[in-house]
This record gives sequence, C-alpha cells and structure tokens, in this order.
Amino acid sequence: MSTTNYRYLLRLSLSCRKITVQVTNSATDSIVAMASSTEQEFMPYYRSKLTTFPRPHRFYDANIAIRIGEKLGFRLSDIGISHVEIDIPEQPPLPIHHRKMIAPLLDSVKRVGIRVSGSEKLEEKVS
Repeated sequence: MSTTNYRYLLRLSLSCRKITVQVTNSATDSIVAMASSTEQEFMPYYRSKLTTFPRPHRFYDANIAIRIGEKLGFRLSDIGISHVEIDIPEQPPLPIHHRKMIAPLLDSVKRVGIRVSGSEKLEEKVS
C-alpha cells in the first residue's frame, strides 16, 4: 500500500487536563496514529499533579508536549508516513498557556523526520 496517494491530517486537541494528537487519513477519516497524555507513560506525572495542594489549573507542560510529539513522530515513521498536514479548525484563539505547548510539540514531530505542512500558519494563528 503506497502512502503517497493519501492525505494525512494532524489534529490537535488541548485542554487543561489532556493533550491529544492524532493523524487521520482524509479519505476515510480513520485514525492512523495517535499520541495522548492519557497514555500509561504520563500517568505518574498526572497523579503527582493531582495530589498537590492547591491543585494546578494545568496538568501538563511543554516538556510533556515534546514527549507526546516524539511518540507520534516515531509511530508515524514506523508505519511509513513522512508527511502530514495540520487540520486547523476555525475556533476562537487558544489561551496563552495552551499556545505555549503547540510549537514544542510540532518541533518534536519535525525532529523525528516527519514533515508538517501548515505548521507556520498554525504558529502565526496562535501567536
């Protein structure tokens, strides 16, 4: 199966409790690869934030976003995908603490060797 015939979209979901990045095949809308802060590797970090008092409003930082981007990049390279496009939904601007995690996440995906089209447009939109 050739991966050049398909267009792959990177979809990013950020909240104060969770970071989720998934790559979908635009032809079938099926998820090809996914990385999330709810994976087993990140649970000890999340639990440590839950037990602090007062509880923080953000449970993840840029370092976790970088690791999630690396995991996604490795998963994409394992299945032979070398190029993705960012799916930018029309939505209100993100809060600044969410915007700080987007650039490191995308940079970590690029460092693994995955080309990310539209990252400049997204970085302009969130700055």
